[in-house]
Amino acid sequence: MEKRVALISIIIENPEAADQINRILHDVSSFVVGRMGIPYREKNISIISVVIDAPQDVINSVSGRLGRLQGVTAKTMYSKK
Repeated sequence: MEKRVALISIIIENPEAADQINRILHDVSSFVVGRMGIPYREKNISIISVVIDAPQDVINSVSGRLGRLQGVTAKTMYSKK
């Protein structure tokens, strides 16, 4: 199956979801190219950007699992290549 490069942007408004997020990302760690997390203390949120190079169904699954968590928003952008 063909792999695609994507950026998954995650906004965490519920700090208790952090363990679940880390478990989900660990499940696909072999596809993760890089990850950057930024705590935004003024707003009491965290922002994580994850670059992933994986088959389309893996990317969709990760983004969907993240987006279903309480207090978590996840959006995905795909490379055109």
